[in-house]
Amino acid sequence: MTALRVPGKTSPLHVTRRPERFVSDDRRVITRLFLPGDEARVRAVIDRVLHLDEEQVRVLLGRVYRDFRARHRNLEEVFQTHFDAAKGLVHNPDQLSRDRQLLIGAYFTMEYSFESAALFNPSIVPHPDQDNLPEGSVRFLMSLRATGEGHVSSIVFRTGVIGPDGAIHFNPAARFAHSPRPIQDKIYDKRLVFLKLIEMGAYNEEAQRVLDGLEDEFTFDHLNRAIDIVRSDMDNPEAFNETANNILWLARSNYHLRMGTDCDPSEIVIFPASENESQGIEDVRLVRFINDDGSATYYGTYTAYNGFRILPQLLETHTFTILRIHTLNGRYAQNKGMALFPRKVGGWYMMISRLDGENLYLMRSDNVYFWNEAAKLQSPRFPWEFVQIGNNGSPIETDAGWLLLTHGVGPVRQYCIGASLLDKNDPTRVIGQLKDPLIVPNDEERDGYVPNVVYSCGAMVHGEQLIIPYAVSDSATTFASVPLNQVLANMI
Repeated sequence: MTALRVPGKTSPLHVTRRPERFVSDDRRVITRLFLPGDEARVRAVIDRVLHLDEEQVRVLLGRVYRDFRARHRNLEEVFQTHFDAAKGLVHNPDQLSRDRQLLIGAYFTMEYSFESAALFNPSIVPHPDQDNLPEGSVRFLMSLRATGEGHVSSIVFRTGVIGPDGAIHFNPAARFAHSPRPIQDKIYDKRLVFLKLIEMGAYNEEAQRVLDGLEDEFTFDHLNRAIDIVRSDMDNPEAFNETANNILWLARSNYHLRMGTDCDPSEIVIFPASENESQGIEDVRLVRFINDDGSATYYGTYTAYNGFRILPQLLETHTFTILRIHTLNGRYAQNKGMALFPRKVGGWYMMISRLDGENLYLMRSDNVYFWNEAAKLQSPRFPWEFVQIGNNGSPIETDAGWLLLTHGVGPVRQYCIGASLLDKNDPTRVIGQLKDPLIVPNDEERDGYVPNVVYSCGAMVHGEQLIIPYAVSDSATTFASVPLNQVLANMI
């Protein structure tokens, strides 16, 4: 337990570090497509398998199943999918036996330990299912950033229950983990595509012709056909390639993932799927958003990294059986650390962000996918945040106002967690702030992949307690709790 006294206050601020801890587990793996080089090498592997007789194929495939079937759900489906990825290099692929196809697919499959390096930067929200719980308890869903080989980050989930006494009980992770393939045949909104192409500087006469050939809502297949029609009418089709590639890049950056109704959230691994995300998906900030009609939508803002630049993206779902991925658009959809308010305020969607890498900004919009208005909200004020400040998740609504957890960077690049209070009806007004941080890295938290860092992507209130999951030096995840009334009382 840590006690921090704020000058002028009569009661200490008690932050309880809890014993619960998440660490990386290199035994948790997913399958990925493995193509061992250029086309010639892929053909060579295929030819070697084709020269085996059927009995050899049967025996080899049996050994693969014996070694790997207990580690994955639907292994045959994986092998078939990976065979299909290479079947264009196979002569008469449909004439091959099922076992031979699957064996070829097995040679083009690899395991990836998606959390072998770290499991950190958590966010927590109430679970969509609150049935069959003891009185005073709440079921939660937590996202975490998992980092594996090559420092590629993906998003994983855990579930559990917070009891009436504040005790946290975690459900064990599912036996299997899998990364759903992106599905491109979702419905696209032509107006949103039009606006994004303008923002990208990619809207021209050829792009207009493509959109003119589409309905107000269209699928990826419809888009491909419209592009083919425009290309066939071009005197110089090569000149159309850049426009076509820009439109297809945008479409592939907006996709959905289908989990299945029997899938436990801890099975889900959201692995980079689009060009935007090719080198990692970082720091989901989950929020349970209450719509105007009272229904709930779960949103998660996150950072996509392609090795050269970062881009903000948005995850959207209702029940975590289908996850929809969108690009975030607009003049101020940039940089890291965007966090959506849990409801509209004054008829507007609102978002906390850090546009310049140093200060906090408040953005507002009438469209959750487009952000073109922003104003500076808060600048570094106290010594522990002199380098920069940012948010630690979506604001939490309280009777006193919007409680915003923040992080500040101070001497020796030490990250601490603090808090501010925004006016409930006018969040542009900062009406309170903790002078001292809530959580400072202690001796047991200072060592890790990135030393001297405590960091969260979202907390929640249960009963009288503020529950804060937080990362320890970009390596593991633990928890703290603090009485909410103490936090609010110690605001200056």
